Amino acid sequence: MPWHRKSVCVYCGSRSGNRPAYAEAARETGRMLARNRWRLVYGAGDVGLMGETARAAMAAGAEALGVIPAHLVSREAGKRDLSAFVVTETMHERKKVMFMNSDAILVLPGGGGSLDEFFEVLTWRQLGLHSKPILLVNAEGYWDPLVALIDRIVAEGFAEASLRGFVTVAADAAGAETLLARAFGG
Repeated sequence: MPWHRKSVCVYCGSRSGNRPAYAEAARETGRMLARNRWRLVYGAGDVGLMGETARAAMAAGAEALGVIPAHLVSREAGKRDLSAFVVTETMHERKKVMFMNSDAILVLPGGGGSLDEFFEVLTWRQLGLHSKPILLVNAEGYWDPLVALIDRIVAEGFAEASLRGFVTVAADAAGAETLLARAFGG
C-alpha cells in the first residue's frame, strides 16, 4: 500500500512521566500512525515519550521525520535511524520545520516544551494562520487541567469561544485515529 501524503506532528515529553499509561499511549500512537501509513513528524529524540513514539512507529513500518536543534542532539539522544533527520540551529526553527511538514498536530503528555509547541500552534490557529487539526491525547486525564484552563480563558473573556473549538480531545490513540481519519477525509 503506498504511503499517504499525510504527516502528523507529535509533540510529547522527552521524559516518560510517572505513569506507565503515558508510554503505552506513545507506543500506541506510533503504531496507529504506521497502521494508517501516516508519517510521524516529531522532535527527533530517542528518549522519553518521543523515543517511545518513534520506535513503535518505525517498528510498525512508518516513515519518520525527526527535527532537532544542534544543542539538543546529545541531550535528547538524537535518533539517527529515521527516514529523515533534520538538525536546526534553534528551537524556533525546529518548531517551524515540524509544523510546516505536517498536516495535523497531536499532543501526548509532556512538559513545558510540549506546552510551548501546543500554545504556538493554537495561537496561530486562533489568528487564522492555519486550519490544521490540533488533538490532545488525554492519557489518564493528563490534559484535563489544560482543557479547563482553555475553558476559563474563554469564560473570563480573554478569547472567543472558537478557541476551545480549535482543540479536540481524544481519550487515547484509537480516538485520535478516528478524529484524524475524519479530518483527512478518510
